[in-house]
Order: sequence, then C-alpha cells, then structure tokens
Amino acid sequence: MKRAKKQSKKRGVALLVTFGLMMLITIAATSYIDRATMSIRMARHNAQEVQTTHLCDAGVQAVMLNLWRPFKQTQAFHDMETLLAGAGEATPKNSMTDELPGVGRYASGVVGYWKPGGDNFARMVVVRSIGWIDRNFNGVADAGEPRKTVDVVAEFRLSRSRVFDYTYFINNYGWMKGFSPTSLIVNGDMRSNGNFEFISGSGTINGSVVASANEKLLPGAAGLINAAPLKQTDAGYTTTFNSSSTPHRQRMRQPYDPAKHGAVGSPEFEEWRDYVFFSEAQIASGRIFGAAMEDSNGSRGWRNTGGTPTFTKLDDRPTNEIIMPDLRDFGSPTDSADLGGKRFARSKAYVNEKETFLDGTPNPNWAGNPAAQNEFLPNGDPNPNYKGAFLDVWDASLNSGAGGYRRVSSNGVVSGSALLVGTDARPIRVHGPVAVNGDVAIAGTVQGQGTLYTKRNVHIIGSIRYKNAPDFRGSNMDDVMESSEKADFLGLAASESIIMGNTTTFGSYPLNYMSPPFTKPRLDENGNTIPAYDARQTDGWGIKKYQSLLEFDNATKAAYASIAAGGVNQIDAILYTNFVGGGNVGTSGGGMTLNGTIISRDEAIVTWSLPIRMNYDVRIREREVTKQPLIDLDLPRSPTILRSTWQDKGFRVD
Repeated sequence: MKRAKKQSKKRGVALLVTFGLMMLITIAATSYIDRATMSIRMARHNAQEVQTTHLCDAGVQAVMLNLWRPFKQTQAFHDMETLLAGAGEATPKNSMTDELPGVGRYASGVVGYWKPGGDNFARMVVVRSIGWIDRNFNGVADAGEPRKTVDVVAEFRLSRSRVFDYTYFINNYGWMKGFSPTSLIVNGDMRSNGNFEFISGSGTINGSVVASANEKLLPGAAGLINAAPLKQTDAGYTTTFNSSSTPHRQRMRQPYDPAKHGAVGSPEFEEWRDYVFFSEAQIASGRIFGAAMEDSNGSRGWRNTGGTPTFTKLDDRPTNEIIMPDLRDFGSPTDSADLGGKRFARSKAYVNEKETFLDGTPNPNWAGNPAAQNEFLPNGDPNPNYKGAFLDVWDASLNSGAGGYRRVSSNGVVSGSALLVGTDARPIRVHGPVAVNGDVAIAGTVQGQGTLYTKRNVHIIGSIRYKNAPDFRGSNMDDVMESSEKADFLGLAASESIIMGNTTTFGSYPLNYMSPPFTKPRLDENGNTIPAYDARQTDGWGIKKYQSLLEFDNATKAAYASIAAGGVNQIDAILYTNFVGGGNVGTSGGGMTLNGTIISRDEAIVTWSLPIRMNYDVRIREREVTKQPLIDLDLPRSPTILRSTWQDKGFRVD
C-alpha cells in the first residue's frame, strides 16, 4: 500500500511539472513572438527612416546641383537672384521632384534665400526636401506612406581663389627652360594645374613647386614634377635678403626667424607662417610649412644647392587641381553694380574701403569721408580721393597747355581702349576695380590701389613701377604690414591675354611659344573643348590675337611704338589672364623683374637678357575666411558652397 501510494504521488507531480513546463514554454514562445514582431517592426521602421533620409538628401543634392552649375560657370549671383527671388515656405522656388527606382520619391525646393549681413560675396539658401515611400506609385505623399522632411541651409560664396597664393600659377603646363642658378631667381611659390618641368638646367626656386593631375587638359596631365630645382638654404637666403647689393630685396619675403615670427606652432607663428620663406619644409599644425615639392606622388621636402638632391617625405596624399576662375564673362558696362554680379560690372560700385588702416590712420578714400563724396573737385579736376572706382592720366593739353589730370573712366568704366603712361612726377592714378571695354597698353609709374579689367588684352609695353612701393623688411611684422597696406598696388586682369613687349616687332620668338603645340586645348566644366590659344589667329576685332588695338589707331599708334621700343625690365603688378601670359621682355638688356605674380592658362614669356627675378607680393596672400588678405581689390574669386546646417524635421507614418 505504501509503495502504491508513493507511485500515485509521483504521477501527480509529473503532471504538475509537465503542465508548468508547458506554460513556461507558451509564455516564452509568446514573448519571443512578440519581441520578434516588435524587432521586425522596428527594423522596418528604421529601414524606412533610412530610406526616406536618403530620398531627402537626393532631393537636396538635386536642387543644390541645379544652382551650383550656373553659379560655378558664371561666377556670379545673377541667375540665382532671378531664380530664387521671393522664395518662401508658401512659395518654394527651383522646385524639383523625382523618383529613385525601388526606393521612393522626393520633392524639394528653396524656401529661403538672402544675403547675409550685406555680404556681397555670399548668399544663403534654405532647401526643404520631402522624401517618401510611394506605395501606390501615384507620385503623391499620401496618408499612411512613410515620409521624412529635412531643411538644409547652405552658403554659396565667391571666395578668394587660392591661385593668388603663388608667384607663378599656370593652369596648363608649368615650365622653365634654359636657366642657370643665377639667371632665374624665384622668391615665392610656383604651381601648375598639370605637369611642371625644368628643362635644360634649373634656376633658383626659393619656394614650393606644385603640380597636379588634370584630366581636363588635352592630353591629360599626370601632375608630376620632372626634377628637383635648385634652392637656397635658410642661411643662404638670409644672407641674400640682408645684402644691400641684392636687387629688389625689399620686395622679397622675409626669412623665417622664430624671434620675429614666433616659434613653430605658436599663435604668433600661425599669424605669419605664410608670409615668410623657410627652406627646410616640415609639417606644422597639420599642414606644410616651408618650401616643398608637391605633386601626384605626394609632398616632400628637398635640398638642392647644386649637387645630388636629397628628399624628406612629408605626406603621401597626391595634390589636387585648383580651379582657376574664368574671366570670359565680361558682362556689359551697363549691368548691375552689385559686387556679387558680373565681374566687370563691379567697377560701377563704390569701392568697399575700410574706414581706417591697420595703424589707425583714416583712409582718405573711405566712402563716409566727406572729401571722398564728389568725383570732381570744385575747380573741375578729378578728385584723387573719390570713393568710387576711377582711372586718371596726365594730359599735357589740358588747362591751355599747362596740363592736368584727366579722368578716362566714367563711373568706373572706360568705354574703349586706353593708352596709359605715367612718370614719377605724374603717375597713372588708379583706385578700385575699373573695367575697360577694349585693350589697355600701359607703361611707367603707377600710384594708388586698383585693378584694371580688360575686355580684350592688356599690353605691357614698358616697365611698370609703383611710385610708393611696399617694403617687406623690418623687425616688427605688425609695422611691416601696416606700412605695406598703404603702398601702391596694381592688378591687371585680361579676359583674353596679357602681352609683354613691342608687338610691332614680334617674330618667331615669342610667337612660336604663343601657339600650339606649346599652348594646350582643354575641357570646360561641361566637357566642351576650348581650343588651344593661337596668337597668329585673327579675332573678332579684326587683328591678330597678340596685337593691340592701339597699335592700329591713328591717334595712338605712334606713341605706342615709341614707348614699346624701350622694352620691359620691371613689372610691379598682379597679372591675371584668361588665356596666355607672354611676350618679349628684357629686349634692351638688364633682364626683367616681376614684383607680384603671374596667373594664366598658358605661359609664353621669352627673355632676351638676364637675370629674371620674381618676388611674391605677400599682401594678396589667401588666408583664413575670417582674415582677408591685406589688400583685397576685387580680384577674381572662386565659387564655393558650404552646407552649414541639416535640420531633421521628423519621420512619420500616418
């Protein structure tokens, strides 16, 4: 009996255990199914949110691209102003809708557009984009369809172009041929958007040499430097800089001195690092400091004083092309004076001058100065402190033969071509950006700070010298910059070419170097071929491309030929040309010195005497966005776009 009772109890316990296990399994299974279902729902939700996020981004990119292409090509805000005028949440502009097959659809448009703080070189754009999964394929975001909305704020800006960071910038192929260490001395950095070659010897290059790959050239360039040029050591450069026998030494960059310019990495160093020469290149604060060789193989420091070059690797990353702004879009002299508009129309605007200089002294050309309000003085003479852009030359026939200054510009525009000649006593006076609807032929002394933009060529037919030249020497860099800020400055920008020397005597030299195959064809941003420059071709003005309109004008051709016969030995200017920078220099002996920079598509300068010297004008050096160059006279700018904010306005499924 006891044994039977015990067995009965075991059967009861087994039933209870089995029942309990079944309940636990049921609960676990239910919990698992619930959790699995929730995970599936969350995974589906997350996947849909990711999909709609990408759809929104696709819409933003489509709108931005539609704005960016014309902005990049014209380097102006005119098209944007017209397209986006009145943009708001109730009136979106530049609206676009499209489908990403297998994903969903987006609808995007600009719901905000303004000029930030009166900045003529920037525009703020707000793009709203809705992305949804179009389940019924009707092209409409219906209730119940997953969707997301985002707002993106972007800044379109015409920024200072990095092409102005170099003494010599060539968009196509950079080359130096036939020089010795003493016959070519470049005190500054050099760059090309292609290969850079030193042929038949090497001059002395006291600065960086940069090349970059460029598939837009025909044929494409691998972006290589063929040889290490000669370069002075820090000690050698310092000796040259300090020697009173060195020509134009006041225009050379200072040698780096920690006592003057701060220890590497210090705030003082960061202030002046781009204004000094340092031979032994190194990485400082994440970027290269000093003279380096940079190309598609990366960056390296080098030493070459005449023996076998030695190298120090700095960075493996290849260089990139720097976009050179295009000057072909001249515009009309009657176009809007908005500084953000067409490049040559800017001359009509009042020059946006600072009220005081760095040293605290008043700027006589400041727009708020009462003495700068009137373009002409009470006696009828042109006001040299007028706040607007102007160009003055001395005219001996004025005032009954006594002579006087004549303003050749009207509202900052010269209606035709201009022959400009200045002397130390009666210099050419220039202020601000002046547009010239033809050619400029220029020689002599210049006073003021301004830029001449020409619809055709700039012809440098004689030496150009500043009346008050900058001096970059001194133990206190603040004092050096304060003094240099007030010194004379000239920019010469040609929508065609800058030609040096007497064009009436040009023969195979330099014309062979101003024609294919030395000049190169290239592709524009849309893939269209721009033929190679050919100086011997006749242009729309009815003369050869290298010739000057002024050499055929009965009123100017005699003076043009007489002045040009003296040759070109010195150029104090920033040269910017859309096609070729070339011609004959040093034809009367004495070599040639460029104090400034040359920026061009092709370079074809032939020198008939030596030496050639090039000294960079540090006043135009591109710096941080918040620290503009010391002198900013509306030289060409590069279009950029920066996305400043991304606001996710929520994902929903109704």
